[in-house]
Amino acid sequence: MAVLLVVTLGACTPRPDGPEPAAEEFFAALAVGDTTAAAELSDRPEAARATLNEVWAGLQATGLDAQILSSKYAMDTGSITYRYTWRLPKDRTWTYDGQLNMVRADGRWEVRWSATGVHPRLGENQTLALRADAPRRASVNERGGTDVLVPGYRYHVALDARAAGSALMPTARAVVGALHRFDNTLEPQRLAELASSKRAPLSLITLRQADHDAVAGAIGALPGVVITPQPEMVPTDENFAPALINQVKNTVVDELDGTAGWRIVSVNQNSVDVDILHEVPGEPAPSVTISLDRSVQNAAQHAVDTTGKQAMIVVIKPSTGEIMAVAQNAAADREGPIATMGLFPPGSTFKIVTAGAAIERDMATPNTLLGCPGRMDIGHRSVPNYGGFDLGTVPMSRAFASSCNTTFAELASRMPPRGLTQAAAQYGIGPDYTIEGIDTVTGSVPPTVNLTERTEDGFGQGKVLVSPFGMALAAATVAAGRTPVPHLIDGRETEVTGASDPIPAGVVDSLRPMMRLVVTNGTAEDLQGAGDVRGKTGEAEFAGGSHSWFTGYRGDMAFSALIVGGGSSEYAVRMLKGMLDELPPGYLA
Repeated sequence: MAVLLVVTLGACTPRPDGPEPAAEEFFAALAVGDTTAAAELSDRPEAARATLNEVWAGLQATGLDAQILSSKYAMDTGSITYRYTWRLPKDRTWTYDGQLNMVRADGRWEVRWSATGVHPRLGENQTLALRADAPRRASVNERGGTDVLVPGYRYHVALDARAAGSALMPTARAVVGALHRFDNTLEPQRLAELASSKRAPLSLITLRQADHDAVAGAIGALPGVVITPQPEMVPTDENFAPALINQVKNTVVDELDGTAGWRIVSVNQNSVDVDILHEVPGEPAPSVTISLDRSVQNAAQHAVDTTGKQAMIVVIKPSTGEIMAVAQNAAADREGPIATMGLFPPGSTFKIVTAGAAIERDMATPNTLLGCPGRMDIGHRSVPNYGGFDLGTVPMSRAFASSCNTTFAELASRMPPRGLTQAAAQYGIGPDYTIEGIDTVTGSVPPTVNLTERTEDGFGQGKVLVSPFGMALAAATVAAGRTPVPHLIDGRETEVTGASDPIPAGVVDSLRPMMRLVVTNGTAEDLQGAGDVRGKTGEAEFAGGSHSWFTGYRGDMAFSALIVGGGSSEYAVRMLKGMLDELPPGYLA
């Protein structure tokens, strides 16, 4: 027990026959928690000892500093003005002044015992107690300010065979009937046997609030059913980016509790709080804001839900790097967080990188005339255009808008082994971003001396793999003129490994109108009427099918849409248009 006694007297030296020495002795015993010795210095030892023991226990005190501020006496009565500083758990202190009454009997000073010797507002038959007041947990909100995670409860359901007694089987049947919608493997006889074999209640399931409310009326009052509320951060909308919100919860949950407040109260003999003698308010933790935008997230979610194939959309704000939406449909959810972690061949969306590399290397400009034959043999690879279309010789901007595989395969074939690897890194593909609250991977563009592989890489086949997150970052790079640092939780720094030099402004200025031409007079014409959308379509072949892609931006909103095995890029274009159509007119345009 850490204790300290500090006794300070007035400027005048007390007379030797005054009460101060006796008070000092009382305070010294009290300060070390020796309540018996302190009580023996009073005129009512038993009452004093009982009260002092209760006070030390109720305060959970670790020590006491006692100061004598002044003293006075006349004849055989006197008083000591004291200052107590209690040392309490968690480095708390409580300081106050009071008065200790003294009396002289048979020439000896002693404490005239009353509860005010502990605190001036403490009544007889009362004690002191420390109460902690936990602040309300902070919430997590999205960019618009609406909550996405709030303090709430999950409800754990268990079956106690001993408490059920002879009603075990009827209870088991009712429990199975009520919980079947959540767990169809439960069977009454087996459930009763398992519960009977355990000393503790048999754990069954943990339910969300709505699910608990749906079954509590049927089973909550049955003998043997134990339902225990468990405090937890719960989503306000179970359909709002559920996988991502769960990651955010796991990241910030330990930082939402804040600092507890505390009170010192007087308590009567019936254990009822009488008065608050001291109070320190708690300090709630600040709410946590994530960059998801509810309007964009909901629109993206509704868009991906229009197809039964695995589908996803990632949206990033180019000016800030804020991750605005990560939407996956149920089919994609079964594979995990593939919108941010899944790697797929990007198909022709990668021509953004190839075109940018060609412009930066002075191999071509948007107006440079290049061949776009229906098929081109490069090394051991015969590269076809989709459906074999042949445009002859056209400006690179036209080859880009019409998605000529042959044009960009030929450009890539003349680049050095690390040419596309270095170019991709300038658009955010390849570097690693450690973002609190979300796991991501951008992609991989390995260098190659193999001519065939480099040729295929040029139009997004070969060894190139990207995630929708990575392609959204590439689109954001073109929109912003630099690769933004993506982040999700406000105030949390993203660690970037492998960042590259920014792309030159002239390259960006060349790519932007080329990406606009894709929409106005190219493979993404279905997006006309959706505002100033700029982007690139892609159909990436794999054994047995092809992926449907669209990557681009509109104003301060960059996005990438993928339907796994979706076939033609027109399906990704339509899905993305569904998202844009749901947003308010001109949203972030």
